Formats: sequence, structure tokens, C-alpha cells
Amino acid sequence: MNKPQRDTIVVAQAEILEHVAYAGDQHVMRVRAPEIAALAKAGSFAHITCDPMLPMRRPISIMRVDKNNGWVDFLYKAIGHGTGLLATRKPGENISVMGPIGNPFKIDLSRPRALLIGGGVGMPPMIFLAETLKSLLGSKPLAILGSEVPFPFTCRPSSIMVPGMPDGIIAAMPLLEDWNIPSRLASLQGYAGCFEGYVTELARHWLDALDEAQRKEVIVYSCGPHPMLAAVAKLAQEYELPCQVSLEEFMACAVGGCAGCVVEVKTDNGPVMKRVCVDGPVFNAETVF
Repeated sequence: MNKPQRDTIVVAQAEILEHVAYAGDQHVMRVRAPEIAALAKAGSFAHITCDPMLPMRRPISIMRVDKNNGWVDFLYKAIGHGTGLLATRKPGENISVMGPIGNPFKIDLSRPRALLIGGGVGMPPMIFLAETLKSLLGSKPLAILGSEVPFPFTCRPSSIMVPGMPDGIIAAMPLLEDWNIPSRLASLQGYAGCFEGYVTELARHWLDALDEAQRKEVIVYSCGPHPMLAAVAKLAQEYELPCQVSLEEFMACAVGGCAGCVVEVKTDNGPVMKRVCVDGPVFNAETVF
């Protein structure tokens, strides 16, 4: 039986270095896990034990790693019993972290104009990917991030010009701004400087501002709720752009054993059932939407 990736999955007792709470029950947790940091790639995730008395782990996307200093950052939302317990964990405590798991985004060097679209807790893989693309290509992707709760950072007016942006749409993520990577934010909640609408509508403004030659350099990467990913896939198809999506699914084992996270994927030989944990979470959009 094929067991993809299992030889590169580490189970670490990771020390919590920082654990910061934000509005909307959102949390950013940094742990010391050098082996996981060394192996992680944009799009991979970890399976985390939220509390010693809760045996079932929770899958959480990796937002950043520092291979030199051996830390890993996670952004998550406390929406259930498990993540609610995780939110109570303090710096200095150890937690069991299993990872990195999953097939990451496949970077296409022939398409240097990357469009990154993240929604809610789908933002972390986009941040990891933005940093990766900048270091690999030297190019600057555009990140469009959406949230219907306050963003887990203090928005900053951007100093980076982005073609096609409507007047007044200047709110950006400070971390990306510090990396000189352009970003814009979208929400239906009326936050200052943010586009009032969907991430796909804001992406359309940018795509329409490009000429035909520029659009042929575009590739779309996305992570977020299923309806958002379906809309992103439809937008990419409309503009004839390659698109990779990272799916969010409930997982029990996260290593392909239980097959509890399967989705139908189109192949040349017809539809097949694939496990999101180890066959994904990243898929070509046209195969799952």
C-alpha cells in the first residue's frame, strides 16, 4: 500500500513560545519544533494535541516557519471544544505536534505573477506561500485576504501601488507590507480601507487591469471556506488561469489511515476518491470543482 509522506512526518513535543489572542476568537501560536520547521512547505499542516485529556488531534495550517531558529507559527480560530482548549495553553507549556503533513502548493516558475487568495483561517497558507515565492522567485505576489471577523492583525495603509484597486482600498497586512509584498483586504463588515465585497470581486479588479500578456503570467493559489474556493475556481476558469486550492476538511488520523476526509477528484480515468490529508490538501482547482 502506498504511504505518501509518512517517512517525513515528525511527532514533536513542542514548547509554546508565544500565544497571542485576537478578536473573533482567533489566536496565533508559536512553538519550538525545529524538525517540523525544517521540513514544512507552504500548504502543509500539522495535527496538534489541544489538551492532554483530549486524545483527538486537530489539523491546523502552518502560517510561518523559521528554519534557523526552529519555530513554527499557527493561526487558528477557537470554534469548538478542541481549539477552545488549545486557546487556554500558555507559553512554556509543551504540546504534541505532528507534522508537516500534506502535499504543498506546487510553484510554477513559468508563471511569476502569483495571485494569492485567502479567507478566514485559510489566510495562513497564503502568508507562508507569499514568503516562499518572494525568496524563490524574487517576485512579489499579490495577496488578497478576506475575513468576516476582525483581521488577526492591525491593518495598515499600504504604501505599495496595486493596479486596478478601487479608490480608497488601501488596507494591508503589516507583515506582508514589511516584506514589500502587496496585499489588499476584503470584508462585508465595513472595515476601514477594506474592499466591501468578496475576495473574488477584488481579484477581478486586479485581473481586469492587466493586459493579455500579463494575465498569461498569472497563477492563482487559494485557501479558505469551500464556497470561497468554488468561487475562486470559477474565476480562474473564466480567465483561463491555472489554479491550486487547499481544501479544509475534518480529519481524524491525518495520515491517510481512516479515509475520513475523502473528496471526489476528477482524473483522466474518471472520478476517484482522494484523502485530503495526504493526497492533498492542495489540489488543482479544476479537479475538485
